[in-house]
Amino acid sequence: MKQNELLHIKNMVCPRCIMAVRDELNELEIQFQDVQLGQVILSDPIDKQKLKSLSNQLNALGFELLEPGKSVLISKIKTVIIEQIHHEQEPLSINFSSLISDELNHEYTYLSRLFSSVEGITIEKFIVLQKIEKVKEYLIYNQMTLSEIALEMNYSSVAHLSAQFKKETGMTPTKFKGQSSHHRKPLDKI
Repeated sequence: MKQNELLHIKNMVCPRCIMAVRDELNELEIQFQDVQLGQVILSDPIDKQKLKSLSNQLNALGFELLEPGKSVLISKIKTVIIEQIHHEQEPLSINFSSLISDELNHEYTYLSRLFSSVEGITIEKFIVLQKIEKVKEYLIYNQMTLSEIALEMNYSSVAHLSAQFKKETGMTPTKFKGQSSHHRKPLDKI
């Protein structure tokens, strides 16, 4: 891997992931400026041996250090989507295609084709799956009505949310909420 000041890491999907990566960097005494979802900004380039050690440590935690190129773009697309759906407080004011295109400085059609060819699903399907997992979270916490969840998640109506939820999970939101055990997928497995 070419030594540079920016490393991309697959499967970093939450604040705990950031903390785990920071811990590994500190343990290996690798100086860094910042750790964000999906990437590390190094203070200085690191040698191949430290890079290999970091890669091994990250693999043991379920992360993957990505080679530059297409896999990095895929990881960035996922990170933008996960960040927006699961971590942003403000609702999205533009559509996802514009957000992704703007964030990655590439035409959306190119990114969409690349994502589909590598992941086997469309970006739109990935967004739906992420939204369904967030809806499950809201249902489990039981602090919002279905109408409030639909509004929060930018669904046009409760009926639209319910139909999409049932299509993806095989049950209605109400049935899911009534279950004693809730089956949620880890974000890095979607």
